[in-house]
Amino acid sequence: MTRLKDFSSLFLLFFTATFFGQTSISGVVQKANNSTISGVEVYNTTTSAKTVSDENGVFTFEIKEGTTHQIVLYKDGFQLLEATIAMDENNKIFILETITNLSEVVIQNERGKLFNVNKLRDVEETAIYAGKKTEVIAVSKLTANKAVNNARQIFGQVVGLTINEGSDGGLQLSIGGRGLNPNRTSNFNTRQNGYDISADVLGYPESYYATPTEALEEIQIVRGAASLQYGTQFGGLVNFKIKSPSKKEMEITTRNTVGSYNLYTNFTSLSGTKGKFSYYTFFNFKQGDGFRPNSEFNSKSYFVNLNYQFNEKTSLHFDYTHFDYVAKQAGGLSDFMFNDDPNQSNRDRNWFAVNWNLYALRLKHKVSENADFSLQLFGLDASRKAVGYRSNRVSSPDFEGTVRDLVIGDFVNWGAEARFLQKHDFLGTNNAFLIGVKYYQSKNAGLQGPGSSGNGPDFSLATAEFPSYASQSNYEYPNLNVSLFGENIFRVSSKFSITPGFRYEKIRTQAEGYFRRINLDFAGNVILDERVDENNVKERDFLLLGVGLSYKLKNRLELYGNVSQNYRSVTFNDIRTVATGQVIAENITDEKGYTSDIGIRGQITDKVSFDASVFGLFYNDKIGEYDALNPDGSAAPVRLRDNIGTALTYGFEAMVDWNLSKTFFAENEQFSWNVFTNSALTGSEYLTSDVSNIEGNEVEFVPLINFKTGTSVGYRNFMTSLQLTYVTSQFTDASNKTVETTDNEYGIFGEIPSYYVADFSASYKWKMFKLEAGVTNFTNNNYFTRRATGYPGPGIIPSETRTFYTTLEFTF
Repeated sequence: MTRLKDFSSLFLLFFTATFFGQTSISGVVQKANNSTISGVEVYNTTTSAKTVSDENGVFTFEIKEGTTHQIVLYKDGFQLLEATIAMDENNKIFILETITNLSEVVIQNERGKLFNVNKLRDVEETAIYAGKKTEVIAVSKLTANKAVNNARQIFGQVVGLTINEGSDGGLQLSIGGRGLNPNRTSNFNTRQNGYDISADVLGYPESYYATPTEALEEIQIVRGAASLQYGTQFGGLVNFKIKSPSKKEMEITTRNTVGSYNLYTNFTSLSGTKGKFSYYTFFNFKQGDGFRPNSEFNSKSYFVNLNYQFNEKTSLHFDYTHFDYVAKQAGGLSDFMFNDDPNQSNRDRNWFAVNWNLYALRLKHKVSENADFSLQLFGLDASRKAVGYRSNRVSSPDFEGTVRDLVIGDFVNWGAEARFLQKHDFLGTNNAFLIGVKYYQSKNAGLQGPGSSGNGPDFSLATAEFPSYASQSNYEYPNLNVSLFGENIFRVSSKFSITPGFRYEKIRTQAEGYFRRINLDFAGNVILDERVDENNVKERDFLLLGVGLSYKLKNRLELYGNVSQNYRSVTFNDIRTVATGQVIAENITDEKGYTSDIGIRGQITDKVSFDASVFGLFYNDKIGEYDALNPDGSAAPVRLRDNIGTALTYGFEAMVDWNLSKTFFAENEQFSWNVFTNSALTGSEYLTSDVSNIEGNEVEFVPLINFKTGTSVGYRNFMTSLQLTYVTSQFTDASNKTVETTDNEYGIFGEIPSYYVADFSASYKWKMFKLEAGVTNFTNNNYFTRRATGYPGPGIIPSETRTFYTTLEFTF
C-alpha cells in the first residue's frame, strides 16, 4: 500500500497545481457564399485534439500562448481542408468547398486523407492513449461482408489476431492473439460505446453479444497496456463505437441481405437531430440454415441511443440494447470425421439460446476549458442456455429419447465508472492528468443438470425424469470489484512524453452452491449419491503499474513503447466443472504477468501508413488444460484444468497500407487503389512448469505466422476488395499434441493445421441505393480454427466453405 500512497500523492500534486500559459482560440467555418457550416470535424494535428463546429460554424481549441497549430477540417460533401491557425488569428474564417461529384471513390479519398492514421489520439474525451499500441477500424471504409460480421475481413488490418470462425451468421465474435484463447473474446475487455458488454468482467468475461457491424462507426482496439484504464485483461480493450445520429431531422437506412444456405438478414436504422435532442436506433434480424446440417439459427437485435445536449458543456446519453437468438448446433467432429467429410453432423438435438439486455446512461460535462468529467452507469440482465448431447467421444451417435446435458447461466450485474481529465501546463509544456474510479458488482447463477429427452430447444430441467444424472450443480456467483486508476502525460518536450499510470483493484469473488457426486455401476445402478455444498470466497487487492513512452518525429512519425502489468481472475468455469471428462484443480489460482510493446508508426506523406512493433507477453500461473489422471484417487483419465506454469509469448507485428492511386494516379480523383499487408511472426514457450512434459513446449493458440494481405480498387461509385489470409499451425493444449498423436475419436486436443482462405467483395452506389455482393472463401477450402472442449462441440468445429451474399441498401 506504501507504493500506492506515494504514486497517488505524485498525481495529486499535479491535479491540484495552478495551471497557466493556456488560451483558447476560435475559428469559423463557412461556405463560399458566407453561410456557416455546422458539424464540421476539426482535428488539431499538432496536439491531437479534436472538436466539432457548432450551429454557428464556430469551433474552439485550447492552445499554448504564442504557438501555431496545423488543423484539418472535414465534413461529408465538402473537400477536406488543411490549414494553420495561430493565437493572433482568433475568429479566422475557413472556407470549405463543396464536392460537386459525390462519387463513392471521391468520398473515400477525402475520408482517407483524414482517417488513414489508424490509431487513437493521445487524449480523447476522458481517456489517455499516449504511448499505447492502438488500432482503429474505420468501418465505413470497409468493402466486406458486414451482414454476418465476417471477422476475418473486418479485423483484416489488425495485427496478430487469431479468430474462431465457428459461429454461423456472425452471432458471436471470438478473437484473441499473442497466445490468448479467442473463445468469445474472453481475454479482452469488451465494450460498446465505452461500457462493458460481457457476461461478467471478472467472473465470466465472455461476450455472447456481438454488435452488428452494419451499425458501427469504428472499432477501437488498445493492446495490453489498456489494463490500467479499462481492466486487467492481458488482451487489452475492444470497444465497438456505434454510429452517431444523423444531422438531419430524420434519416432511414435499410439493408437486406440474401446469401448461401438460405441466409436472410435485415438491418434498418432510424436516426436524426432536432435542436438539442438526437437519436439513433436500429433493428437487425438474421436467419439461415448454416453450411452444415443441424445449424439453423434465428436472431433479433434492437438498439436505441438517445442524446440531449443541455448546453455547450453538458450532455446526457442513454443506450439500450436487446439481443436474443436460438441456434441449433451441429456439434464437433473427430479428426477422422473431419477428413472424411467436414460438412457432416451427427448431432440433431443440440441447441443454444441467448437473451441479452444492456443498459447504459452517460453524463458528459466540461468542467472548464481544460477539464472534462464523465460518469457512466451500466447494467446487464442476460442469460445463455445450452442443451444437447456432449459426449467426449464425438463419433458416438446421439439416440433420440436419451437424456441431454443442460447448462443455464443467468447474468445480472451493474456498475459505475467516473473519470476526470485535467489538461494543464507543467514546465512549459501541455500535459494531461486522468483519475478514475469504477464500481462493479454482480450476482450471477449457474445451473447444470439433466435436460429433456426430446429434440427441440427445450431448456427445462428434467430431474424428475433422470434423477441419477451424473452432472448436476447449482451455484450463485456474487462478485464485487472496486478500482481506482490514474495516468498522467508528462511532456518532457514538444516531441517526447512519458505517461505513467496505476490501477488499484479490490476483488471479491464467491461461488456458493452445491454439486452432486453420483456414481453408477456397470448395470446403471446408483452406488453413490451425495450432495456436496460449497461456499468458496476469494478476496484480494493489488496494485498494477505501467508506463508509456512516445517520441514524435518529423513527418507524422512516432516512436512508442509501453510496459504494463496485467491480471486475470479465476472465472466461473475455473471453479466448477461443466464439461464431461474435465476436472478443476482444487488449488487453481489467478493469473498474473505483464505486456510490453515497442514500435514505430505514422504516415509517409499521405501515401503510406504503417505500424511496426515488437511485443512481449509474460504470463505467470497460466491456466490451461492437459491430460492427467483424476486427482480424486480414481486414476481415471481426465482433462485437468490447472495453473500450468510460466509462459512467454513474443514477436514482431507490422501493418502497412499503401495508397497506390495517390502514388501513381494522383491526377485521377475518381480512381482509388490501396494495398495492405498485415504480418505477425510470433514465438512462445513455457519457461517453467511443475507438470511433466510441459516445460519448453509452445503456448496454445500461437501460430508462428499470421499473415493477411489485400487490395481495394475503386472507380467512381464502384468499389472492390480482395483479401488473402494465411495462418500456420498452432496447438490447442499445453502438451503440444500433433496431428499424429491426436486421438481420432475425440478431436478435442491436437493441432489446428495451417490454412489459407480468400475473400472477395464489391459494391456499387447509385443515388440513394447501394448494392453489395461477394464471395467468402472463394477457393472453397476445408479448414478449421477451433477444437472446442464444450459447446458448440466438443470436437473440431469446421469453418464455413464457399458462400455468396448480396446486399441492397436504401437510404432516405
